[in-house]
Formats: sequence, structure tokens, C-alpha cells
Amino acid sequence: MKKEPHRNGHAVQKAEPKLWQLRLYIAGKTPKSVTAFENLKRICEEHLAGEYEIEVVDLIENPRLAQDDQIVAIPTLVRKLPEPIRKIIGDLSDTERTLVGLQLRSSTK
Repeated sequence: MKKEPHRNGHAVQKAEPKLWQLRLYIAGKTPKSVTAFENLKRICEEHLAGEYEIEVVDLIENPRLAQDDQIVAIPTLVRKLPEPIRKIIGDLSDTERTLVGLQLRSSTK
């Protein structure tokens, strides 16, 4: 029989995995857009395995969506969650810059 944690002012919190919600703004299937997506996918698999969602927004198909996150250049990555919102412009090929921009640190190997 499984007991629930007692909540007496000192609530026991279960360690729930964070969900990283990432939105990548691109404009068509340009080489920079494809590279940005591939780099983002690789970084997420290496540092956020199983804890992320990537939404790709093609501004050629949906130009109005750029207003939501005030996109001024593409490709742009927007970290929606965890807060605060963070933006990184470029193809994400500089892994260290991307990790710092997302406020991620790779664990010591």
C-alpha cells in the first residue's frame, strides 16, 4: 500500500521533471533554418532528454505569429518554459552560446 506524503506545512514535493517548451521561428526550409533545427534537436537530446517540446513556426506560412514573441530576426529560438522567456538568434551552431542562452549547463563528465 502506497502512502501519500503528509502535508503539515512542510509539504513533501515529488521531483517532477521540468518541461522545456521551445519555439523555433524559421522562414522556409533555408539552410540556416534546417541547421538551426538540427542543432536544437541535438542539444535537446544531449541536455534535456525526454523533458522538452519543440514547436517550429514557419513565418512564411504564418507571418502573424512573429508578433507574439516580437521576432525581429530568423532563425530565432524562444524558450517559453521554464520562465523567464529567453531568445537566441541564429542557427544555434555555437553549442556553448546556446547552452548559456537557454540557461543550461552541461554536467561535468
